[in-house]
Amino acid sequence: MRSQNGRWPAIGGILLLIAGALAAGGGTKPQSAARLGGERAKAASPDISRYAPGYGGIVFTQIPVARVAGAGSSAGGMIRASYGDGGQLALLSKDGSTRVLTAGFESAADPAISFDGKSILFAAKRTVSDRWNIFEMATDGSGVHQITHDAGNCRSPMYQSALFYLNDAHPSYQVTFVSDAAGELNEYGSPAATNLYSVRFDGSGLRRLTYGMSASYDPFQMQDGRILFSNWQRSQLEHGVLGRIDLFAVHLDGTDYAAFSGTQGLRIKHMACATSKGAVVFVESRRLAWDGAGNIGVLNLRRNLHSYRAITAPADGLFHSPSPLPDGSILVSRRSADGGAHAIYRLDLESGSRTLVFSQAGYHSIQAVVLAERPEPDGHSSVVEDDQNWSKLYCLSVYENDLKREWMPPGTARRIRVIEGLPRSAGAFPDGPGATADSLSGMIQKRLLGDLELDDDGSFHVLAPPNTPIQLQAVDRDGMALRTSAWIWAKNKENRGCIGCHEDGERTPENVFAKALGHDAAELMLPPERRRTVDFRRDIQPILTAKCASRACHGGAVPPLLGEADARRSLGNGDFSPAYRSLLARPATPAPADRGKYVDPGRARTSQLVWAISGENTARPWDKLEAFPAPPRMPPAGSALLTDEERRAIVEWIDLGAQFNGLPSDGTNARPGASGGQP
Repeated sequence: MRSQNGRWPAIGGILLLIAGALAAGGGTKPQSAARLGGERAKAASPDISRYAPGYGGIVFTQIPVARVAGAGSSAGGMIRASYGDGGQLALLSKDGSTRVLTAGFESAADPAISFDGKSILFAAKRTVSDRWNIFEMATDGSGVHQITHDAGNCRSPMYQSALFYLNDAHPSYQVTFVSDAAGELNEYGSPAATNLYSVRFDGSGLRRLTYGMSASYDPFQMQDGRILFSNWQRSQLEHGVLGRIDLFAVHLDGTDYAAFSGTQGLRIKHMACATSKGAVVFVESRRLAWDGAGNIGVLNLRRNLHSYRAITAPADGLFHSPSPLPDGSILVSRRSADGGAHAIYRLDLESGSRTLVFSQAGYHSIQAVVLAERPEPDGHSSVVEDDQNWSKLYCLSVYENDLKREWMPPGTARRIRVIEGLPRSAGAFPDGPGATADSLSGMIQKRLLGDLELDDDGSFHVLAPPNTPIQLQAVDRDGMALRTSAWIWAKNKENRGCIGCHEDGERTPENVFAKALGHDAAELMLPPERRRTVDFRRDIQPILTAKCASRACHGGAVPPLLGEADARRSLGNGDFSPAYRSLLARPATPAPADRGKYVDPGRARTSQLVWAISGENTARPWDKLEAFPAPPRMPPAGSALLTDEERRAIVEWIDLGAQFNGLPSDGTNARPGASGGQP
């Protein structure tokens, strides 16, 4: 019955609970109670059948408070804890009684309800030592079967609507979930990166859908068929070293990845869902608590990039895991800002009022979903063909952007630099030097797929490897990046386009033909062994040794060049040469979070080192650094001058992330799927 098209009833309310007044404090004590796990549970027990025909209760996750006590978020407050150990799925029936559905599992969490309301997907572990896997069962807890096998730690499953590949005999129904199956470190360093995957219900056909470089979370399928999810974008330097977690959308096959929320609201947005009244509800915060709880924000589906509004304030408490109800309101968990256990509430988005649904001392009650039929989202056909080892990227004009027109007039950008991201494998640094590497150049390597000249209207068109994390940089005449995209990708045989460079996605582009589309795409399909890297050890330190260590300049203070063996040993121990550490040091005085003392990794134009070798402030108006004077030009008079090639090498090194050792080694850069197919 996975393909059944249930429909939400056209109703005006659900769960009109008699737990008390619709007040910010959550109302009075509920009028019925049940025992769950030996603790006193409190639940309202109204007759709600007239509000939701076919309603069969609420399924939710319970985690003992003792199992998460003291849990903390990591990566500077950008990654929530991997909670769920010791959890169980419970069913709150319409009469207020409760019972456990997953008694046979050591841990269970992340429930999702099928479109016909008759099945439950969830993530679970049978024993403490197991990895998380995806399971399915009937709504009474019977008929449990395991779906994923050997696919990493699998969490947050979601039922997909129908998907049809061109070589399929008929459409198929699959499961989307989050996994660390790629075995890659995220861009920050630790823990492992997570991405979206899909698989058939029999466990076959595993596909990686997203190729983010840090972390993807919380898939939810919207009614138009797209998957809404959260993605950590560390590479957006204008938002600080740690970047943002924003909402994105992607099709069921991983194509047409696009920003959904923009940079509205607070810098962390996740746990999103769409309501029956055209709203997207999410949890937002400036810094993640261990469980990711925060305020509630909302977007309008019709204008998702420009319709943000806050629903709750910090004084209302911290909220977690919203899910839609048929009348447009949501179920959501809440706890106080200073701690305590999560309880389940119904939240009316229009009035902001909430009603207590369920609470139990000693347990976090989270991830509540209503057990009822719901409309099946639109299905999709796919152009993806795994045996086609190419994809295309095109842009109508890099001059369509979010800057003032006079800041970047036509002709400012000359070329497009196309960069490949190579995450390091989770076992690359067994001694755990992540924090040292993070503070310097990050935990990924970058290689040049190539660069090409822009057409004079600012358009470009390239043929690139599929299933590959890619950054695009618009480059000026001096080889410096003007703008840098977040990580994107394209699937096998996908033609992926954009309007411009950080443009407003709700604006309609001018009705002109992009010149780049009038000729063949530039081929950037060199085999991996021929893709160029730029690193400090091999490319930059020899320049410093030759041109900066003279008696007239730094008096021989630049340390000698490391050999290959020493370089690998230093990198493996989280150690770097003194010269490299000095260049990437943080300034002693307060400075923006994304600026270094001499080098801003990923942004040569604002780096003091580039100002010194150029003899001028090379920042652009949007950097807002025009008042800062450039240091004296280096090398000084009497020293050998840098050649144009040497200056370009330094600029390129910084724009590619200021890597210490960008040379592939020991197979740590092998990335399944880069040459076609699925990992």
